[in-house]
Amino acid sequence: MKDRPADDSTRLYLIRHAATSANEQRPYILQGRSVNHSLSETGRSQASALGEFLSAYSVDHVYASPLKRAMETAEAVARHHQHSVQALDDMVECDVGEWEKLDWGTIMERYPEHYHAFMENPAETPYLGGESYGDVLNRVKPVLASLVKKHLGETVVVVGHNVVNRAYLAEFLNTPLRLAKNIKQSNTGINVLRYRDGEISLTTLNAVFHLP
Repeated sequence: MKDRPADDSTRLYLIRHAATSANEQRPYILQGRSVNHSLSETGRSQASALGEFLSAYSVDHVYASPLKRAMETAEAVARHHQHSVQALDDMVECDVGEWEKLDWGTIMERYPEHYHAFMENPAETPYLGGESYGDVLNRVKPVLASLVKKHLGETVVVVGHNVVNRAYLAEFLNTPLRLAKNIKQSNTGINVLRYRDGEISLTTLNAVFHLP
């Protein structure tokens, strides 16, 4: 197909999963690795639109976090290309520890000291009882580096999560990791990266052309 990458490069579509009920709740609650919801009705529509959009492009492999919301989103893409989805355990969402299922207002009220420390520098300060952005980056970066080297001449889709994607993308935006929480990642937002000559570059951030 005309959009295939050159033989010495890899195209990576890094995508956030479609919406779940937790994403739609107001105030929304933290949804880490221990909350394993399926997609909501809105999320299923988003995933379907994503799959239709990417059906016009070459896709050689589809990977995802093992959580339901990521796998279901990836399956909506894979079915257009007759692929199965391969789970990547290290792409699982951040462990948010004791803050799982809590909203930020409640967290600020119950844990003010740790909340402010986290907001000041999530790169080094973990979610209470969980991971920091630095912890997440340290497990995600080697996985994606391995994939792009493995799939030269091909296009790879990886469906991840909000914190996972933010932590990984910060470097390509010249953003300090402590500020990565400010990087916008919409449900089914598409980030396009290119690997060539040992380097990865970001060409598109959080594209949502496929959504109404």
